[in-house]
Amino acid sequence: MAALVLLRFVVHDHDNLFVAAEAVHSIGIGVLIYKLMKEKTCAGLSLKSQELTAIFLAVRLYCSFVMEYDIHTVLDMATLCATLWVIYMIRFNLRSSYMEEKDNFAIYYVVGPCLGLALLIHPSTSHNIVNRICWAFCVYLEAVSVLPQLRVMQNTKIVEPFTAHYVFALGVARFLSCAHWVLQVLDTRGHLLVALGYGLWPSMVLISEIVQTFILADFCYYYVKSVFGGQLVLRLPSGVV
Repeated sequence: MAALVLLRFVVHDHDNLFVAAEAVHSIGIGVLIYKLMKEKTCAGLSLKSQELTAIFLAVRLYCSFVMEYDIHTVLDMATLCATLWVIYMIRFNLRSSYMEEKDNFAIYYVVGPCLGLALLIHPSTSHNIVNRICWAFCVYLEAVSVLPQLRVMQNTKIVEPFTAHYVFALGVARFLSCAHWVLQVLDTRGHLLVALGYGLWPSMVLISEIVQTFILADFCYYYVKSVFGGQLVLRLPSGVV
C-alpha cells in the first residue's frame, strides 16, 4: 500500500506503469534465457507455467491486433517470442534436467475455469463477441498462470537464484500492472470502470489484477528477506506458496 501511494505521486502518467509492467516481465524472461544458456539446465522451472504464459500472450496479441495496436503489442510480441524459445529449450534441448515429477500442476484446473468465466463475464464493448471472450480469457489466465511455477517451488522448497529472480520479476510486473489499474480508477473517480463496460466485467478486471499480485506476495517477501540476508539460494518455509 505504501508503494502504491508512492507511485501515485511519483509517476504522473499512470499508463507508464502498464508499459513498465510488461518491460519487467520481459526482463524476467531475459533472466530465464540467461539461466538456460549459461547453466545448461532448466531445473526448478515449470514448463506448464511457460505454456500458460504463451497461451495468454498469444491470445492477448491477437486481441491487440484486432482491437487496438500500440506499444503493448510490440512488447507482447517480444515476450511471446522469448517465452516460446524457453519452452523449446525445456522441451527439447534441456529435457534431461526438466523436473517433470515436480511440475505436477494440472493446467486444465486453470484453463477450463478461465474459459468458462470468460464465456460468462466478458467486456460489453462493440467488438465481435469472440474477440471480447478472448480478451476476458487472457485477463483471467494471466492472473493464475504462475500457479504451476509456485507448485514446483513448493515441491522443491529450495529455489536457485535465477529462478528466484524470474519469479520476483513476475511479482514486480504484476504489482505494477495492478497499480496501473487501481490508480486509474482512483484518478477517474471510478469512471474508468464504467468506461470498461457494464455488468461484472469491470470489477473482474480489477479483481484479476489484485489476485495475481497477492498470489506472488509471499514469495516476494521471502525473496527480499533472502537478498538482504545475503543468501544466494532461497529456502521457502512450508506452506508459503
